[in-house]
Amino acid sequence: MKSLEKSNFFKQLELRSQWMKEYILDERFVSRFHPEDIRWAVTSYVTYGGKRLRPAILLFSCGAVGGDEETAIPAAAAVEIFHTWTLVHDDIIDRDPLRRGSATVHQHYSDITRDGSGSINLSEIDASHYGSSIAILTGDIQHGWGISMMAELSTEKGLDANVTLDLINELDTRVLNTLVEGEVLDIQYAHLDIESLSPEKIEKMLWKKTGALYEFCGRAGAMIGLQTRDDPKVDAVANFATLCGTAFQLQDDILGIVGKEKSLGKPVGSDLREGKRTLVLYRAYHNANPAQQQKFMHVLGNPNASNDEVVEIINLMRDLGGVDWVKNRATKLIEDARTHLDILPESKYKDLLWQWSEFMINREF
Repeated sequence: MKSLEKSNFFKQLELRSQWMKEYILDERFVSRFHPEDIRWAVTSYVTYGGKRLRPAILLFSCGAVGGDEETAIPAAAAVEIFHTWTLVHDDIIDRDPLRRGSATVHQHYSDITRDGSGSINLSEIDASHYGSSIAILTGDIQHGWGISMMAELSTEKGLDANVTLDLINELDTRVLNTLVEGEVLDIQYAHLDIESLSPEKIEKMLWKKTGALYEFCGRAGAMIGLQTRDDPKVDAVANFATLCGTAFQLQDDILGIVGKEKSLGKPVGSDLREGKRTLVLYRAYHNANPAQQQKFMHVLGNPNASNDEVVEIINLMRDLGGVDWVKNRATKLIEDARTHLDILPESKYKDLLWQWSEFMINREF
């Protein structure tokens, strides 16, 4: 992207992020949630910030097929909240204490009930259980909230109810089941021998965890813009989004290794201690000699690995070509994705989709 184009892209991204924040945090929604612990928890990640890339592609996709972004705002907000409940639950599964540099929901409530700064004072074990319990219930509410927001496509924006029902059904059946399957595979792969996996298996798992929801965002935006799913442009935009979504996750895995902790909002190397089977790890491990492979296995999945040991493995993943190989793979996915945009007429929204795809593999946060 040229500097002017890049500046405009980030301006457009920030504008839509603000739309989402204002829509989601409207009092007509927030006033529904009780007690206070739940009210704070269901909105906390929205206030933490973020680029809100999923709502952005939904809105850009709607505009790119000739639709009105305003009509699609409830769906974009619904996707953001739907994604957020998966993050809240994912943070419990991964035992992550931080999200975007601030305490995760389960960690926050564990902390304030342990140190007595909240309304309840609990022991170490009970505080941890309380935090996890609040986070699970938070995700449950956000899940339902996201679906109810999607219904506003028809009740507030006048979209054909058949299109809205189609989107709700797809999001809460196919997409939900795919996301959960991807998460289960991610957990299971962490306990499998690396030799039993393959790049294809790992990439498919990543698509299920991440690409499937991006695909839905592209499809939903195009369906809302065209008011039908029976148009070749819908599949084209969905195919573009699904490839970009996988590339996004590959880039995320790279940033987990070469990124900066302050920018990531979580400890660098945490994926290693959790035993995550990323493509970066897989490629580097298979390029390693036996002694180096032994070092990998000592750190992988070891929560007690020292910082020096983690840094050594991170350097090995760079030196053994894991980072470069995955970067090239992500770039290839983006190149393939862009061919699906050829069917769309030239417009500022098509340009924004192109720039969005560029950002997906060049971001540094």
